[in-house]
Amino acid sequence: MTFRGDANFDTSTVSRGGGGRGGGGAIAVGGGGILTLILVLASMFFGVDLTGLAPQDASPPSQGQSQGEEVTGCTGEDANDPANVTCRMEGGADSMSRFWTETASANGIEYADPRVMLFDRQVETGCGAATSAVGPFYCPPDQAIYIDSTFFQQMREQFGASGGSLAQLYVLAHEWGHHVQNITGQLERVQQGDSGPQSSAVRSELQADCYAGAWIAGASQTTDDDGGAPVLVEPTQQEMNDALNAAHTIGDDALQEMGGGGVNPESWTHGSSEQRMNWLARGFNEGVGACDTWNAPEV
Repeated sequence: MTFRGDANFDTSTVSRGGGGRGGGGAIAVGGGGILTLILVLASMFFGVDLTGLAPQDASPPSQGQSQGEEVTGCTGEDANDPANVTCRMEGGADSMSRFWTETASANGIEYADPRVMLFDRQVETGCGAATSAVGPFYCPPDQAIYIDSTFFQQMREQFGASGGSLAQLYVLAHEWGHHVQNITGQLERVQQGDSGPQSSAVRSELQADCYAGAWIAGASQTTDDDGGAPVLVEPTQQEMNDALNAAHTIGDDALQEMGGGGVNPESWTHGSSEQRMNWLARGFNEGVGACDTWNAPEV
């Protein structure tokens, strides 16, 4: 997805190099759902047992967390540079902030942005320690999204995703969707340990995908503070295909096939490739109002 070259971003949301000093036992929600379950899937894919990284300490998270260094000064031209993940995340966060602020206001919802923390290799959070093997995730106690800057390269080289600019922004938008779920109380509907194609865990992940699709559709209407021009250009079909490809790549069945252990639907925690693509497309075509996965007879 292309940013307007001279767009200036006005957000204090994105930081680099920090992270919380957290306790454990909290739920972290990401492309794979609960943090421990992400680690199980990552272990299956990488061929290394990573589950020991899951939080074990039941103590509450620390309140005094490092904020990292705030990202500033990015322009649309910077964000369009394929090598400049930091500015792309800054531009995406600026657009998502504006989209969700307006959407929440229109629906009478009290809203505040999440923090977006970019890190390298490992980070301490209110949900416990995490490494790049976990993938992007949202930590409710921190109200923060954590993304390892190398993840998008891994999407292309190890997961086989096309990894275009909109695919990268889809990942951020999905985690932002979990933040919206958190502040509206929808995350509380997830039952820890619940799995299967129609489980609460899957419904949560698919709703976040749907929210991401709604943002993609509305992103070209969000404006900056310099004359009210749109920050992002309407996505091309190829860019939308890249986002759908990313959703397909991180479907439970696709990950299980990559892991070589066979497809087991009853263990799914974030939905099949088909489910994820369908709900991303539904959000794009029908908007936020179409994203009630909780009351859908089937997802």
